[in-house]
Amino acid sequence: MNTITLTLTLKQIEKLKNTFKDNIVNKEIPYVNLQLKLENCTITVYTTNKVVFQGNDAHIYASAFYDNIFINQAGSDEVGTGDYFGPITVCACIVNEDNYNKIKDLNIQDSKTLTDNFILDIAPTLMELLPYSLLIVDNKKYNQVHSNYNLNKIKALLHNQAYINLNKKEKLPNLLIVDQFTKEHNYFKYLKYEKEIIKNIHFETKAESKYISVACASIIARYAFLKKWEEMENK
Repeated sequence: MNTITLTLTLKQIEKLKNTFKDNIVNKEIPYVNLQLKLENCTITVYTTNKVVFQGNDAHIYASAFYDNIFINQAGSDEVGTGDYFGPITVCACIVNEDNYNKIKDLNIQDSKTLTDNFILDIAPTLMELLPYSLLIVDNKKYNQVHSNYNLNKIKALLHNQAYINLNKKEKLPNLLIVDQFTKEHNYFKYLKYEKEIIKNIHFETKAESKYISVACASIIARYAFLKKWEEMENK
């Protein structure tokens, strides 16, 4: 079950109440001003204006309030799946409130919108400040694996392993984001026979342009790809 906790303004709480007025729970709960029961999500508003979203769709409902609030998060992205002769690099990283304040002014964007020189310059800073996990599959290994698995299964396996490795470094936050490359049920179908599966993931297309953790993962993955490519050229 996903759990997201936000502190909202009175205006935001009133908007929440009006939007879901048909879902109000008529039950007195200590220290609770309002509770809403929605499909796959329960929203509890406390007297302190703390709002807790719980359920499989917690991120969907909470995301309406993300614009002006930072949420501890982990994101993952891959680079190189379109380059037959190059490596595949997958990175997952954590951005919490502390390190967010250190990187928020670094012009973090999706790596596809940044120059290689900028990535080579900024990625080491991110790698120093953020907990991250990086996987690199060279083209020889990729071509061997690709003969048995389709590309989306390979990507699912790599993203899952990146999160497993990251969780060993630092406890994963509640919000985990994968830039969606396949439907959610397919993603977990690809992982069916894995011993360990990281669940409660939020899948979203173009996530690297919406979540700073995915953008950072994209930059680190691109950096590793460029370094590996340079190494291959120098052989």
